[in-house]
Amino acid sequence: MEKPGSTDVIVVGGGVIGLTTAVVLAEAGRRVRVWTREPAERTTSAVAGALWWPYRIAPKESARAWALDSLGVYEELAARPEDSGVRLVEGVMGETRLDELGPWAARVPGLRAAAAGEYPGTALRARLPLIDMPVHLRHLRERFLRAGGTVEERAVRHLAEADAPAVVNCAGLGARDLVPDPAVRPVRGQLVIVENPGVREWIVSTDPAAGTTTYVFPHPDRMVLGGTTDDDDWSRVPDPEAAKRIVERCAALRPEVAGARVLGHLVGLRPVRETVRLEREVRPDGGVLVHNYGHGGAGVTVAWGCAREAAGLVDPAASV
Repeated sequence: MEKPGSTDVIVVGGGVIGLTTAVVLAEAGRRVRVWTREPAERTTSAVAGALWWPYRIAPKESARAWALDSLGVYEELAARPEDSGVRLVEGVMGETRLDELGPWAARVPGLRAAAAGEYPGTALRARLPLIDMPVHLRHLRERFLRAGGTVEERAVRHLAEADAPAVVNCAGLGARDLVPDPAVRPVRGQLVIVENPGVREWIVSTDPAAGTTTYVFPHPDRMVLGGTTDDDDWSRVPDPEAAKRIVERCAALRPEVAGARVLGHLVGLRPVRETVRLEREVRPDGGVLVHNYGHGGAGVTVAWGCAREAAGLVDPAASV
């Protein structure tokens, strides 16, 4: 039996940030254990709409670099969509212009201004990674286990409980109490899941006046309709009125939505922070503590870039 404390790295948190970080570390040869309060299928990550796009995340320069690093990985994973859950899908990003984006946009496949008739207003068209999160989380967990990692379901009350030479804190919203870091707060998101009547392209539309973002994300077996951005709302209970409004807004963009059979309702609490916390500390006992949390609604978009940087901070002298 392994002696307590002999694991090289403990990753606290089993969502997309934690699992991706664990994969990077394990595949680099580190012995890694993931401690997670609940299975990946019950984390906030499982509820994510999961279209790759730098979304309300700071610091902007670092976030763009993390996002582009992640984009390269998702493009590779899209070659095996049944296994990875990642597909490259065409769609339209409403209320967005090329001159708003900066140099990073040149790396995005097929990004161009939407033509007349593609969207009633200013918009961009692109081919982006769209990720089926239940499938992708399963892919990450299985990949991590194949690399020799272990997953343990346990509630962590203090980071000091993680008795290992290196600890990576990927606790998401849990970091609010675990660190503690009151700068982390929830932004509630509600989704409606419906049968896919044949929609193949995604669409995102923002109404600044109403303060809403509406999106339709098609998967082979269903569509994800969203959404809401409810600041500092801790409720995980679906709101029937909010669900009705989501369907109405989505149907205005894609009329096929109106007749689609509802399969379910989901709620997730985005772990929002003014800036992502990705940094290294030396613990009183000489061990290393790396923080990797506060990604808000862009966790999937930056997961691989952040994971690689976090893995490098675990041991800056080693190449990851």
